[in-house]
Amino acid sequence: MAYGQISSTLLISLGVPPAAASAGVHTAETFTTAVSGISHVAHRNVDWKLFRRLAVPGIVGGILGAYVLTSVDASVAKPFVLAYLTALGLYLFYRGVMHRHTERRPRIVSPLGLGGGFLDAAGGGGWGAIVTSNLLVQGSNPRKTIGTVNTAEFFLTVTISLTFLLRLGWEAFTTATLGLLLGGVLAAPFGARIAKRVNPDRLLTFVGLLVTLTSLYGLYRAIAG
Repeated sequence: MAYGQISSTLLISLGVPPAAASAGVHTAETFTTAVSGISHVAHRNVDWKLFRRLAVPGIVGGILGAYVLTSVDASVAKPFVLAYLTALGLYLFYRGVMHRHTERRPRIVSPLGLGGGFLDAAGGGGWGAIVTSNLLVQGSNPRKTIGTVNTAEFFLTVTISLTFLLRLGWEAFTTATLGLLLGGVLAAPFGARIAKRVNPDRLLTFVGLLVTLTSLYGLYRAIAG
């Protein structure tokens, strides 16, 4: 969770245009989410009924988000994307500190998938953070939620990457994509194992703090520059 936000924030801070940053991150995520999804399936962390309700709306939202981001000038999009990522980090931190988990079946799933997919593509990340945190707030089982959302993300990132490829061409994918891919693939199996052991609210708090700090730094540089 938060792989996309952290990676996109750092790439944009280094001067990569928002659309290219999102394209590169999602290309790397295609491989990392494949490894992550296989790991979660192996650990039996996936709720397949929940998966079906998330995946299709998420794919539709992802296509729309990628189309919107590639239609906006990079200099205009950059501060808005970073502001979104900062707000997302604060939201995650708040949820992690304030939320106390009571397990029950989530009711709002498909609209959450649609919105999460759109914001993930348009904002350079956010699928795992938005969808996972909201499902946890609704009472979904933490282990099954993290595993299901990560597994669905593979199909989302494949679709978003293809949309960026069709809209921007191969020049959208930077050399940083390879580094993100290798690091993410190596780390993904550990994430599946940790999901079975770490308190989700504590993890959410840490992720929220990290995303907020990196996004604020990128936003400061965008405004100051």
